Amino acid sequence: MAILLIAFVALALLSVVLSSVALGRPTSSKSPSTITVTGSGTVKGTPDTVSFQIGVSTAAASAADALSETNTRVRGLVASLRASGVAASDLQSSGLNIYANYNNRGNVTGFTASNNLDVTMHSINKAGAAIDAAARAAGNGVQLNGLSFSISNQSQLLKKARIAAMDNAYLEASQVAQAGGASVGSIVHITDQENVSSPPVFYKTSGSTAAGLGSVPIEAGSQSVNVQVTVVYSLK
Repeated sequence: MAILLIAFVALALLSVVLSSVALGRPTSSKSPSTITVTGSGTVKGTPDTVSFQIGVSTAAASAADALSETNTRVRGLVASLRASGVAASDLQSSGLNIYANYNNRGNVTGFTASNNLDVTMHSINKAGAAIDAAARAAGNGVQLNGLSFSISNQSQLLKKARIAAMDNAYLEASQVAQAGGASVGSIVHITDQENVSSPPVFYKTSGSTAAGLGSVPIEAGSQSVNVQVTVVYSLK
């Protein structure tokens, strides 16, 4: 009788162990079907900020004289820009250079000093007159290098571009899914990339007389804000 009881208990324990193993065995599950698409949205805005570099280059017999004359002209340049409404925080020195000039025989014939300012203006319609006045104040040797435009607050443009990009992605996913006999489900994952571009605009006035510059016409044009999204949708 004792032997039968021991055997019964052993069988019961074995049954429990086998049941536990069966319950712990991973069940195979099919991964949900998904579709990955890329959507793009582009909107255009009008720039409201212009940046440019303006400076002075002066040649003289000595380095000290060249630097002194350049300093005088740059002070006039700064005063003119400030009078045109440019804030001190929007003026930054970007390059001060002094170098010797040589003739064909390698002899020093004099020195040239130059000093440039990076300028930002938040009123594009005043930029042309400001540049003209600054060039006249600086006198001969004024240099203007490169104009670039930007939009100071792009949040609303980016919002519209994101909405357009998501609409474009959903449309593409729906078309592909429908062609495959399925429909688009919920969003699984999103990544986005932003890009702001505008055609480059360059003006260069180097070594010309201030009296010959005249009024400077400036056209800001438009600037494109583009958003690309990569979206993973589930299929149903």
